[in-house]
Amino acid sequence: MPTDIIMPQMGESIVEGTITKWLKKQGDKVQRDEPLFEISTDKVDAEIPAPASGVLQEIKVSEGTTVGVNTVVGTIAADGEAAAAKPAPVPPATQVAPELKQEAKPARTETASAVPSQSAAQSPSQASSEEEEARSSPLVRKIAREHGVNLSQVSGTGLGGRITKQDILNFIEGQSGAAATPSSAPVAAPSAASASSPSAPASRPAPVAAPAPYPGDLVPMTNMRKIIAQRMIESRRTSAHVHCMYEVDFTRIVHLRAKHKNGFEQRHGVRLTFMPFFVRAAIIALQQWPIINAGIEGDNIHYHRHINVGIAVALDWGLIVPVLKNAGDLNFLGLQRGITDLGERSRTKKLKPEDVEGSTFTVTNPGQFGAVFGLPIINQPNSAIMGVGGITKQPLVVTDKEGNDSIAIRSVVHLTLGYDHRLIDGAVADQFMALVKKTLEGWNEEVG
Repeated sequence: MPTDIIMPQMGESIVEGTITKWLKKQGDKVQRDEPLFEISTDKVDAEIPAPASGVLQEIKVSEGTTVGVNTVVGTIAADGEAAAAKPAPVPPATQVAPELKQEAKPARTETASAVPSQSAAQSPSQASSEEEEARSSPLVRKIAREHGVNLSQVSGTGLGGRITKQDILNFIEGQSGAAATPSSAPVAAPSAASASSPSAPASRPAPVAAPAPYPGDLVPMTNMRKIIAQRMIESRRTSAHVHCMYEVDFTRIVHLRAKHKNGFEQRHGVRLTFMPFFVRAAIIALQQWPIINAGIEGDNIHYHRHINVGIAVALDWGLIVPVLKNAGDLNFLGLQRGITDLGERSRTKKLKPEDVEGSTFTVTNPGQFGAVFGLPIINQPNSAIMGVGGITKQPLVVTDKEGNDSIAIRSVVHLTLGYDHRLIDGAVADQFMALVKKTLEGWNEEVG
């Protein structure tokens, strides 16, 4: 019997996934645990391995299609079975996958037959209840219940009018009012009496010409881009963003890394980068100022027991923030290994949902691309994020032990702290960053 390929559940809260790419074609040979297709969920993008060896006999769900977890998306057959099987055509991306046909039933067109359907013969409350169930996922219904939203008022943008998570969140935020309730009443057509009246022509407005379209391509957002867009707007609406910036003389660490990087890699098998220096300095400051590591929950402040540092990783297809758990318990080598591991698994789509959950503080590094500094948006539900600028050589005034000033060429980096002013006062944020600066400029820990 052929082996079913199913859409995996990548975490307890994940109820659906989008197939972004098939890595094998129908009829290709595959090996067990070989990457077979890529998916995108609310949490991560990931490569899914083949459940068995054989031949990819059938692809049931095409690229770009979103289906629920445990949906059969294809089959793998043994070589002999595959030779006798007739391959099924791959449904186009615009076609509803077989598993979604039930959800697509409520969709109707303006040219539908005037004959009443079976659902129309049911009572309004029964039809509405069934339609809501069919047009939404369990996660959407859970969000609706928590916010007291009647799903019949929400317009769905998914396949067959299906209500997606984005639709319900937009409705709750009040941004989909135009979709759920028309923002302006349509212009009424003239009645037969007014049309025959001699004065009727004066009341008909002249048609407005549609603006000429701008040249270019209209490309739908990827699932990751939609999630990034949603969360950036949510963060701006949630937190009272304030930023402070500090200039740090990074010369000591630049020389230290140059001295130890070759031996470090030979001894430990990982490259020595600048990131663990910044993370370690932030951890020392977080231990002294735990309010920076805290979060707001309703009218309460949650002081987190552990320091879990989110490390922003720039990918070719977006941005993701995997989390270095219990970072306060790691030594310098442990920080470097953890940061390297998260970066590699982010780029190869090997992250698990738990790898991107639970951060209490975030570090992002726009300086790697040449930025002098950045003003990052807080990674919710954190209360602060530290941005690392580029390391450049600049003339600085240097004071020796006797108090004499001179101008010297120094390696300089600009660090910014974005923080939620609802929870963190400016004085606290400045003292936190002053300690980060002091730790980096006077670095005295063993590199390992």
